[in-house]
Amino acid sequence: MNALGRAIVSGEFAVGGLLPGDVELAQRFQVSRTVLREAMKTLTAKGLVVPKARIGTRVTDKAFWNLFDADILTWHFDVGVSEEFLLHLYDIRLAFEPAAAALAAERATQDEIDELDRLAESLGDEGHSVETLAFADLRFHLALAAASRNPFMRTLGGLIKAALMGAFRMSSLPPEKGRGNDVRVSHLAIVEAIRARDPAAARMTMEKVIQVGRQRAQATHRGESV
Repeated sequence: MNALGRAIVSGEFAVGGLLPGDVELAQRFQVSRTVLREAMKTLTAKGLVVPKARIGTRVTDKAFWNLFDADILTWHFDVGVSEEFLLHLYDIRLAFEPAAAALAAERATQDEIDELDRLAESLGDEGHSVETLAFADLRFHLALAAASRNPFMRTLGGLIKAALMGAFRMSSLPPEKGRGNDVRVSHLAIVEAIRARDPAAARMTMEKVIQVGRQRAQATHRGESV
């Protein structure tokens, strides 16, 4: 499924066009017809394709793709995203994550706040690579979404993961000196606002964190120093 999904997202199979027949696809991706049928069901559920009796399976317009789906977001990063796509992704994070932080300031338990504090502190650990820092950052943001106590916020975990890990994959360079501590300090500010039960401050500090991430991802995409 992943290989076929990437081929569709990359444009190898054009929007509006018909996919090759099952026999050809099964041979190309070296899978059984049964596996292929299950993959097609999954891709249909994600909005990428639509089967038509006696016609074939057509690639749908991108407007029908479920961009909140973690697989689809991952496939976009696998094949290379445009700056416009990257900025749209950060727009969505700005729309939801500050609200999640505000809700966490109202609803998080003491144990959840203590865990957020621990996760924020871990961002400053010496020896972080770009990858380990990205995973540590991801754990913090997913824990905060859970602390909002809103099930819809928790479902955005796939989007958050795709954004953070996608930005990581655009750069193989080690984080610059002091970067981990800067991230630690900015995330601790979110925790302190939540601990103070100050939704407005929690919202504002989260907005700042995402805006900095947006600027860094944009610079990395352009090949600028970050």
